[in-house]
Amino acid sequence: MIFEHTHFRQALQLSPFHERIAALSKTENWTSWNTYKVPRVLDKLSTEYFAIRSGTAVMDLTPMEKYRISGGDAQEYLDRLVARDISNLRPGRVTYIVWCNDDGKLIDDGTLFQLGDNDYRICAQHHQLDWLLMSAAGFDVQVELETDNVAALAVQGPTSYSVLSEAGIAGLEHLKPFGIHDLHCGDIPVTVSRTGFTGDLGYEVWMQPSDALAVWDAIFAVQGRYDVHAMGLDALEMVRIEAGFIMPGFDFNTAESTVRDGYDRSPYEVGLGWVVNLDKGHFTGRKALQLEKTQPGKRRLTKIVVDGNKPVGEAFIYNGKNGKQVGEIRCTTWSPILKANLALADIDLVNGKLPSDLWARFDYQRELKWRTAWAACRAQAKPFYNPEHRSATPPARF
Repeated sequence: MIFEHTHFRQALQLSPFHERIAALSKTENWTSWNTYKVPRVLDKLSTEYFAIRSGTAVMDLTPMEKYRISGGDAQEYLDRLVARDISNLRPGRVTYIVWCNDDGKLIDDGTLFQLGDNDYRICAQHHQLDWLLMSAAGFDVQVELETDNVAALAVQGPTSYSVLSEAGIAGLEHLKPFGIHDLHCGDIPVTVSRTGFTGDLGYEVWMQPSDALAVWDAIFAVQGRYDVHAMGLDALEMVRIEAGFIMPGFDFNTAESTVRDGYDRSPYEVGLGWVVNLDKGHFTGRKALQLEKTQPGKRRLTKIVVDGNKPVGEAFIYNGKNGKQVGEIRCTTWSPILKANLALADIDLVNGKLPSDLWARFDYQRELKWRTAWAACRAQAKPFYNPEHRSATPPARF
């Protein structure tokens, strides 16, 4: 008997939208996201960025890890799994969640959609099927990986409500932030959630893979009346930093991937203590987080603005210029709309507080010559960018 293996002939999967995305790509700048082939930049990074901030940008979300959680114990199972109190979550609503290991260190973060009674969907950055199945022991619950079975688009930007309405999706005027409705795009059934990773007004549209191209075409048929552009991961990186959103595996090490002791992080250490509810009863990691809460914090992932307009890139953070090194920048971007260097930095705390005099030391290149520079940094708690139109219901029509 001869077995023929052909999986190696296609290293990465193609999403149901790939035909349309590939036709728009002028850069051939592709990368891998959860085994899918996705664009970093399709045409110009500036065009994609400003589409998000002043028009509408469309991004393929199909590669996002998606898990269907159902069964009689679905809510009990999820309440045991995640650090947030989800007892008030109802069908038609979405919430942000984190889950930890027994040591209170982050496994991942994501969004939890309640689709119906005892029917949920978890969307996550990384593959989590093993952890979800191990955590299901003793519960009447079914955990199904549905990443390949659900196509999805992020439609983001100030005109996204107008664009989707023009594309034939009626009923969005009633959809509040973190709401989810079953609607139609013309005669195609879709599910629309008012969620996103851009910090702007935006929606995520979920559909059957067989309907993907028809929904894409309906949205882009609005081009001309509205400014609509496809976007890649590089523009998403810029806007998610502006919004202050963190990325597991990039801004902090997840507990499952960490090799050396002390390199993983708890929710408190990455600024996600607000999604931890220690009063809701037992959940995985609760005992360790209770203990951590009673002690001065050791470090914190902090939003900082770096003075000047030089590209910062990878950099160390010091307590005082030429002082002691107290941290590192995890991600950074120049914000065209805010005209500022923005960054997220992992900073050691002093008696539970941030050092008062933060400086970044970084190297930059100018005409092939490397230079070292110092720049003062200002920490802030609020998102760098949080426009009023993001939460307006109904959103303004343009």
